Amino acid sequence: MIASMRPAALTFLLALTACGSNSHPDPATLLGAGSPGLDVARAALAGGSPRSALALSGAALQRDPGNLKAMLTQADAAAELGRLAEAEALYEQARQIDPSSEAALLGLGRIRLTTDPAIAEILFLEVSTHNPRNAAALNNLGIARDLQGRHAAAQAAYRQALGVAPEMRAATVNLALSLALSGRAGQGLDLVRPLRISREAATRFRHDFAAIAEMAGDRKSAELAIKPDLPPEQVRTALGGYDALSRPGAELDAPDRSTGR
Repeated sequence: MIASMRPAALTFLLALTACGSNSHPDPATLLGAGSPGLDVARAALAGGSPRSALALSGAALQRDPGNLKAMLTQADAAAELGRLAEAEALYEQARQIDPSSEAALLGLGRIRLTTDPAIAEILFLEVSTHNPRNAAALNNLGIARDLQGRHAAAQAAYRQALGVAPEMRAATVNLALSLALSGRAGQGLDLVRPLRISREAATRFRHDFAAIAEMAGDRKSAELAIKPDLPPEQVRTALGGYDALSRPGAELDAPDRSTGR
């Protein structure tokens, strides 16, 4: 969803979407079961429980301060919780252990998206150069380029990501939004229409779809997409903001990293 109802802060910049689970297990319960291992910490993070992941990875780091997997898990959890300075320090520490760590480079790049997308682009390029099949790096590379207003280059990166992972929904939506921002909203809408919109669909996706539909001139579809989430007056405000993005000179805000990773 758009942070503080600022439609210019397009949610495609957070294609690193948060997971959908609302369950947040008690870290003490997980730890009390013995030594669950870092796989459980990663599962907690993937299941929408970054605090549990933080506790579990922290316990692992206490036992083994140089454990790279624990360090990266804790960094990802801290980033998910919006503790960006802590996450950045952990990613940098991980790079000291393994300078080529793709996870550390991706984590740092995602943080840099909020402040310096040009530096983020360099970090994502480093990953994709060493591993051309890293779809996440390619998708984020597109985000960094879109933030700099280089939409054609961004679209090339999204297409590369989809070439590696055709099922990557985030890259599809990002490509559609980038097309819309570069004056081809109709093409963007054609890309996302096959992705089912429903009350059960992720809020982020409904708002992305609404932005594309509004820029393509399909207000009815845009309204239907976000009505489940907003009161009528906020629907009008959001759609007005989306429409403004299709005008020449519109600028994108940096992404709000606290809502996803």
